[in-house]
Amino acid sequence: MEELLAERGIEVDHVTVYRWVQRFAPEFIEAARARQHVIGDRWHVDETYVKVGGTWRYLFRAIDQFGQVIDVYLSPRRNTEAARRFFGQAIDRTRISPVEVTGVDDRLPGVRH
Repeated sequence: MEELLAERGIEVDHVTVYRWVQRFAPEFIEAARARQHVIGDRWHVDETYVKVGGTWRYLFRAIDQFGQVIDVYLSPRRNTEAARRFFGQAIDRTRISPVEVTGVDDRLPGVRH
């Protein structure tokens, strides 16, 4: 930010920018929160394999029909227990039970079909 303003002829110290962030970030967060959709009841679930701290983990993610991230869950395993824990956590947090869940290949991670 300091460099962007300098390009426009405005000299600002990085400490001033830091103070602006401390002062205005809560207001931006509150404004963004007001614009969030109500969480939808149609969830798209996916998972990927990521390295965290040198260890491979499964990252589960649920997104509603509006594209809003509902929840994420990091697990050492990709099994039924991990999938149940992920959904339980997401439902507890949102207080919404999805009417439709679409997963990768239309299959829920860790569930046998």
